[in-house]
Formats: sequence, structure tokens, C-alpha cells
Amino acid sequence: MTACSSEKEDNTTGTETAEISNESEEEVNDSFAGKLAGKLSGLPDELVCFIISMVPVIELRGGLIIAAIKGIPLFKAIGICIAGNIIPVPFILLLITPIFTWLKKTKLFKPIVEKLENKSMGKSEKIKKYEFIGLVLFVGIPLPGTGAWTGSLIASLLNIKFKKAFPAVILGLLMATVIMCLISYGIPWIIANVF
Repeated sequence: MTACSSEKEDNTTGTETAEISNESEEEVNDSFAGKLAGKLSGLPDELVCFIISMVPVIELRGGLIIAAIKGIPLFKAIGICIAGNIIPVPFILLLITPIFTWLKKTKLFKPIVEKLENKSMGKSEKIKKYEFIGLVLFVGIPLPGTGAWTGSLIASLLNIKFKKAFPAVILGLLMATVIMCLISYGIPWIIANVF
């Protein structure tokens, strides 16, 4: 995905908004986040970004990309996407283990839960070894299969205490936010508008 290719002046507010190249916009529209944004097109842009940021796998990464495409100002987008991505975290950390235990008692859900646990635990080596900092980096480096959902799931499965896991996930989200802002809004746009 390329960064924003140009800037335009929004005459109604006097603030600059990001405009993404047509080629990049087509790539995003073909992605899962783009398709989901299309399904939510009747909703306000901010709500679309909030919802996308709550969805596993897409999370804040997809929310910030959609926010940039929709021209949502950077700092507004940051708040919306972080809030959307953070909301599921405490529920995952506190409730996923008992829910999984209950679901594994059923024939229908047992194989699904075990597959999800095995897949998540396959990514847990650095979190096991470094715990707090490992969880921060796992959530903070926006690669496929990482993020707040998977990081919270792994922390829960490893029995990392909430008061240790939750701050690590928050720090990771902040790290991912910085990286994704650079990617989504573009370094030149950020320099022109922030500094």
C-alpha cells in the first residue's frame, strides 16, 4: 500500500486532508477492510472507521487506512481507531479463557476453538519469553496475524495477568498507531500538518 500521494485544501474547514492515489484506493477497495467499508457506506465515515477498528485481523490498521481514504483528519482518526481497537481487549483478556473452556465441551465448537488456540499459541514464543515487552512488540508491529485481538488472546491463554497484559496491549496499539499513521497518511503529509 502506498502512502498518500497528494494533498488538497478543504475549503470548508481550512484544514488539509489526505487524498490517496486512485491505484491505491482501488487496492484498498478490493481488500476485506475496503469491502467492509463498502457494506457500511450508509453510516458516518467516523463510525465506519470505528467499527472496522473493532474487527479482528483488520483492527486499527484497516481503520486508519480507511480514515485516510475518507479524508478524516489525522488526530480525529487516531482517537476513533484506537477507541475501536481497545474496546474488545478487556473482554478478550478477562473472558476468552472461560468462554473457550465452555465451548470446548461441545462437539461443534471444540475443533474450532482448539484450532484457534493452536494457531495463536504458534505465534506466542516471543510473548512467552519476554512477556510484557514481547506482547508490546507483538501488538505494535503491524504484520499479518499480529495485533490487539491475537495478542490479547495469547496473553489470556498464557495466563498473563490483566494488569500486566492490558498496559502492554495499549502500548502496542500506540506503537502500531504511529507506524500505521506513517503508512496511511504519509510521512510528507504528517510533516506538513503536524510540524
